[in-house]
Parts: sequence; structure tokens; C-alpha cells
Amino acid sequence: MSHLIDTMAYTGQTPWHQLGHALPKKQSINVWAEAAGMQWKIQETPVRYMATGDADALYGEALEFPEQKVLYRSDTNAALSVVSQRYKVVQPQEVLEFYRDLSEVAGFELETAGVLKAGRRFWALARTGKSACLKGNDVVHSYLLLATSCDGTLATMAIPTSVRVVCNNTLAIALQGAGLGLGVIKVPHSTSFDAQAVKRQLGIAVGQWDSFMYRMKTLAERKVKTHEAMNYFLKVICQTDQVGEGGGSGVQGLANERALKKVQTLFEGHGRGAELQAAKDTAWGLLSAVTEFVDHEKQARSQDNRLDSAWFGQGAAFKQRALEHALQLVA
Repeated sequence: MSHLIDTMAYTGQTPWHQLGHALPKKQSINVWAEAAGMQWKIQETPVRYMATGDADALYGEALEFPEQKVLYRSDTNAALSVVSQRYKVVQPQEVLEFYRDLSEVAGFELETAGVLKAGRRFWALARTGKSACLKGNDVVHSYLLLATSCDGTLATMAIPTSVRVVCNNTLAIALQGAGLGLGVIKVPHSTSFDAQAVKRQLGIAVGQWDSFMYRMKTLAERKVKTHEAMNYFLKVICQTDQVGEGGGSGVQGLANERALKKVQTLFEGHGRGAELQAAKDTAWGLLSAVTEFVDHEKQARSQDNRLDSAWFGQGAAFKQRALEHALQLVA
């Protein structure tokens, strides 16, 4: 089976997705670039085509299509994508360099970095040094994920992220509409990536993390009854609030039914950390069951497909929906 992950490095414990090469702690940006396979550059060249004027002609005139360009890897010359001339490239090394001053001055520590989809997408994840503890020693760490693509599928995104230690569940701190003013910072490829401007916009500050964890603590205090738990999972998994109680049929309906049963099982004591005081029969436990399902249990073609989905795709949207519905329980 071909994998989405091209190369990856990590430090500390093996990541939840079980992928990558181990590095000792406190490595330089240059060491990370080499170990994570991010030392190459994205090159560009005009789109060219052979105009024969005759379908049977063997030779023709080489012409350029000035509105678009081909992006390719400097190390292998492998083509990555065809994009508009206005497309602003972000280099793999720039993603790592984003963390240089954060590591040297602000105490951030890179934990994983790597390349997905043969170079079309790449990321780095760093622990910020902030942590919080819910009831029963349920510890959550603060992280910052920076990711981008060079094929138009992903803007450059800075994503404040939390990781629940007991199960390594990831949850983006993106509470749009929750009154916290937090969220993902997106820089479209139509504009140049300004790392310092992104950091100012993020406002990497205690207030952001504290506000998020205050909400998570309210979830841990909110006890839920059996019917509330079922209603929550129906809304999150089966989206009954959008399609009605009878929504979903065929293959999708069956997949939803399997997911529903699995998430219920995780919540009812079989999930990682499900018996901790903060999670047992609480709204935090509901949310944790869904994030564990997405990160560890949801069907995926491979672990790297699971990683891609959990951070950037359907899985990320799934977890965001779970967070929003959980917060409604304490509104």
C-alpha cells in the first residue's frame, strides 16, 4: 500500500499514529529539516506544451502557457502541481523556521515534522510548554501546528491544538462562534506568508490557552444523563440535527451505526481515560470519546491517511462538530 507520508521525524514518545523516525530532544532546526525530509526546495517553471497544428505531425513548436506554472521538487525533480502564476510558495524549511525564535525564546519544543503526499503537504508540530489538569489527573498539553501545501488543497494554517495525554487525542483550539475569538489562522497562497504577522495574529499568549481550558473544565463538571449522551452522539455522528432522526441510509447509514456503537462503547468505560473523574459520565467524556474515535478507531486506509484526516480533513471537521455540540451542553 502506498503511504501519504513521505518522511517524518519526532522526538519524545512515539506519536499516536505510530509513524516517523525518532530524534533526541533539543535538536536544531537544521537537524529537524534533514531528519524530517524537509531540506529540499520547491522550484517552479513555466507550463510548456508542444503545438503541432496537425494531429499526425511528429514535431511542433514549443510554446509557453504564461498564466500557470509547474511546481517541482529540487531534490528529485518530481512534479508537485500546476498552479497559477499568482500562487505564493511556502518552502518546507520555512515551516520549520517558523519555530526557531519560538524555541529559542518562548520555550516551544518541536515534537513532530514531516512531509505528506510526496511533498504536496508538509507540517511541524511543537509543544508550547503550557499544560492544564482536569479532575482526576486528566492532563492536557498545548501545541501549535503549522501546515501548508503546494497543490492548492490547503492554505498555510497555524492551528493551536490540545493533546490529551492519557490517550494522545488531538483537538484544535478553534472555537469560532464560542465567544473566545480563537481559531485557525489561514494564509491563502494568493498572499505571501509572513511568519511574524501570523505570530502576532495568533497572539501566542496565556489568555488563549486559559480560555480554552476554562471551557474544557466546565465540560468536565457537566454530568450527562444516558439520554443526553445518546442525543449528543446522534447529533455528532449521525448529524440528526441536520437530516432528521431518520437520516442516513445505505452504506453511509451503516457506517454511522457502526461509529455510533463504537463511540458509545468508548464513552461507557472502554476508552482511554474514560474512567478518569473528569471524563466519567461528563460532557468532557463525550467529547473525548469522539476525538479518540477519530484519532484511533475510525476506519482508514492507513495510519497516515488517518493522520491527514484527523488534522486537515473529514476527521478534523468531525472533531470540531463534537466540540461545538459539547459546548452547547454547558451554554
